[in-house]
Amino acid sequence: MDAISRRRFAMAGLSAGVAMLAPGAPFAEAIRPLSSKVILADLPVIKPGTNTSFAPLKQIDAGLLNVGYAEAGPANGPTVLLLHGWPYDIYSFADAAPLLAAKGYRVIVPYLRGFGTTRFLSADTMRNGQPSVFALDTIALMDALNIPKAVIAGFDWGTRTADIVAVLWPERCKALVSVSGYSVGVPTAIPQAPEVERQWWYEFYFATEQGRAGYAKNRHDFAKLIWRLASPKWNFDDAVYDRSAVAFENPDHVDITIHNYRWRQGLVKGEAKYDELEARLAPAPTIKVPTIVLEGDANGAPHLPDDKLYRQKFTGGYAFRMLSGIGHNLPQEAPAAFAQAVSDVDSL
Repeated sequence: MDAISRRRFAMAGLSAGVAMLAPGAPFAEAIRPLSSKVILADLPVIKPGTNTSFAPLKQIDAGLLNVGYAEAGPANGPTVLLLHGWPYDIYSFADAAPLLAAKGYRVIVPYLRGFGTTRFLSADTMRNGQPSVFALDTIALMDALNIPKAVIAGFDWGTRTADIVAVLWPERCKALVSVSGYSVGVPTAIPQAPEVERQWWYEFYFATEQGRAGYAKNRHDFAKLIWRLASPKWNFDDAVYDRSAVAFENPDHVDITIHNYRWRQGLVKGEAKYDELEARLAPAPTIKVPTIVLEGDANGAPHLPDDKLYRQKFTGGYAFRMLSGIGHNLPQEAPAAFAQAVSDVDSL
């Protein structure tokens, strides 16, 4: 689970207009980005949970990994990369992907390192969960698939990954859909208010060896609890959850999860070969590519209530959209609104 990082940005940003939308509904309220171009709905409504599978998954060697991924749409269409988070998987996009494919996009939905059918090519590679390596994995996958540039959309860990790609390799990111906004951060031990710290209970749990052992033993029920807390209004059933929970049986899942959260607290180091990337991310650079930020007003994960504190971090075309009744797993809870944002941002 990853909304805004524990680090809070002390900035006074301008607030974009917010349209309250019913989940899955077309955009009756036009959104006006900075370009002053009015965006109207052009994707159909779909009931969440309509699609429960992808075409047979594919595998490809990319960088340090053999990546498992789903693909939909025409091979010669403009490319969209959809990046999931923790503890979620590619099925968060099971409904959004065919909507985008029908629009003519080539849709690529990879399992992140530590999830699903993605595997490390070498047993000797560090099971590194620092955020910049997920961005490198994304670039390596684009290279392996001969994708020079793509619209990149993500939530949770996928938001952080997409944001980092947009910062470090803007030439590879045509446009961005960022659920919960700006999520580029560095390790911090700065204390927060007690109510804020309480929301990060799982991060403190993972800082202990009991937490590592507990997650390894109980990951199925642990992740299900996170789903419920993060999306309190989403009435998913066991079949929906169990379809995704298989991805958490990846042999590297626990190591990647624990390293990621301990790295964020500054409890463990990353790899020195990525220090240059981390140095570039440390000042929290602006994102210059066109961006639509999505948020759900029923998001139970730690997050900011609007975009005021991070609005000035986006300097290209921009829109902010608040979805009514939607929680943290926004693409799965509101696939039509998510897919619409991808289609819209491509024209900003």
